[in-house]
Amino acid sequence: MKRKWEERLKKVEALASHYERNPLPPVYRPKLSDPFLPSSVWKIFCRQAEAFDYVKTCKEDVHVFALEKNTQSGQRFYLVTTYKELWFYYTKGYKTSLMHCYEVIPEKDACKLYFDLEFYKPANPGADGKSMVAKLIELVNQKLKELYDVNCSAKDVLNLDSSTDEKFSRHLIFLPQKTVFKDNIHVGNFVRSILQPAIRLMESKAAAVVPEEAGHVLQCSADAGLDGSVTNLTAIEDASKGWPAIAHKTKETETSHQRENSEFSFLIVNDKEGNKQLFVDLGVYTKNRNFRMYKSSKAGKNVILKIAKDNKFVPNCEKNVSLEEAYFLSSLICNTVCYMAFVLTDSMEGYQDSPYPEIDYFVRSLVNKDGVQGGIRRWNYFSLEEILVYDISGYRWCENIGRAHKSNNIMILVDLKKEVWYQKCHDPACREKNFKSQSFPLPPRICLPCLFKEEEECTVMDERNSREEKVKPHSNASDLSKSSVSLEESLSQDFLLLDSQWDNANDDACFLEATEDVELAEAANDSVNYAMEDVPDEVLLEALRT
Repeated sequence: MKRKWEERLKKVEALASHYERNPLPPVYRPKLSDPFLPSSVWKIFCRQAEAFDYVKTCKEDVHVFALEKNTQSGQRFYLVTTYKELWFYYTKGYKTSLMHCYEVIPEKDACKLYFDLEFYKPANPGADGKSMVAKLIELVNQKLKELYDVNCSAKDVLNLDSSTDEKFSRHLIFLPQKTVFKDNIHVGNFVRSILQPAIRLMESKAAAVVPEEAGHVLQCSADAGLDGSVTNLTAIEDASKGWPAIAHKTKETETSHQRENSEFSFLIVNDKEGNKQLFVDLGVYTKNRNFRMYKSSKAGKNVILKIAKDNKFVPNCEKNVSLEEAYFLSSLICNTVCYMAFVLTDSMEGYQDSPYPEIDYFVRSLVNKDGVQGGIRRWNYFSLEEILVYDISGYRWCENIGRAHKSNNIMILVDLKKEVWYQKCHDPACREKNFKSQSFPLPPRICLPCLFKEEEECTVMDERNSREEKVKPHSNASDLSKSSVSLEESLSQDFLLLDSQWDNANDDACFLEATEDVELAEAANDSVNYAMEDVPDEVLLEALRT
């Protein structure tokens, strides 16, 4: 009897010792005392599609994560849970499957601007990774300001490091206040567009031949590919030659290319075989992309993504959130709840098209040349005068002064009746003179008679092979006016940058004044037809606010 008792006691002591060394993991259980905690959702699937289908049925704010098995095949399975519950288990070490965790970036979901950077150190002995990262951050911040008027500094960029002795590897997540992109396809388009000079430089180095005009040709072809439009580039070239702002001068072009080469050369690195490649991985902007998470390593490796030594971003900690959890939440590409005030889109996808996308493309070609990447900030259509007014961003060349303005933007006005276009600007001195550039003819292929002849009702095929009807060109003035308003409403939903946030708060008033000048001039020429049909100021103001 005594022997049995001693044996039992030894077993209990051994079990107690085991649990002391390996305590039972705590279980995520929301309590009434912690109302901010969501209900428990922890579901694992073998297929990504099944995981997304399950997400649609959940009431909680759940997300899909890919978990990589520590095998040679690199097989992944998919976890559906909330950010809170994932963090509860993530760093405690109880679930080894969470050591190799990836965030799945859903197609069509708003997301942060992110970069995957890497190069092999033995193939690039002179490369200074930290300096390259700093230069890239400065470049991207500059482009965010130029193209979207978004203020961002190095303190708004989360810098994660998973470098080894062999490989330099970083993840950058840009966190400007209340600003995200429409989806990661738009992020990819933005990244490719700002890196076009580096891509051209890489291609020229790879070919070891740099033709004098190759840069310009490559830029046109690259822009066409990103936009997805098919346009007569020759006609655009011919039509634009007359404008001094875009005239081709050999010395200026050479200087521009030399400046580009010096500014973007740091982005060109060698791969293992010595071939040229970009420091920035352009392959991480595909739909449903799996992006490795903070504090995770790749399967079979033990190097995790950690805060880089040169990181300058420090998150704001909300109530009941530790600093480590705040870093974790900031690192999630699709955690955009705190950043949804402004949603950035890129004009290349066509979300900002006017009723005449062919003309939009032509206008973009005028302001996206010689190393300057301009774009259409917004458009407005005046149906009675048949005039399209484009407010331009990132391109400030003015015919009046023969150079680019330092801070004031320009406008391109397209007269559909006269089949011409001309330039005006927001600069006070130019407005005081009521400056308007000389008129240049539109390319024949984008004039209205040609467009009407090709098709009476336009349709466009998007990248997912779905068809949507576009405006029937000029069925009558009222119909086009209605369609213009509906497109403006759509624009305001897709591109939510508030006008009050732009660098020149007087631009709206200037834009209105310019369009009023157009109306007055047209009214003087066509007083018989339009004397009683001027666009009211209230309508103009309302259109410009959207």
